[in-house]
Amino acid sequence: MQPSMSAKYGFRIRTRNGSVVDNLLIFGKDEPDAERKLRQIYLGCEILEAKRLLIQAPRSGPITYEEVVDLISGGVKPVGP
Repeated sequence: MQPSMSAKYGFRIRTRNGSVVDNLLIFGKDEPDAERKLRQIYLGCEILEAKRLLIQAPRSGPITYEEVVDLISGGVKPVGP
């Protein structure tokens, strides 16, 4: 059996009551799948922004100082323009 590929998507939404929620991260096979999952959790929300995020492969060695700084400063990087 082949493992299913999924990516992480970042969303910025406005809830039904008008609150803005940033940095919602959801896994999905594609953007519509991630959006479907998001709308199951936040019924009636308005999606203000959506982006696919790069997921780095697991490390095989010790972590470097630069990697620690990237993690602290929000090391998840958007993919594409």
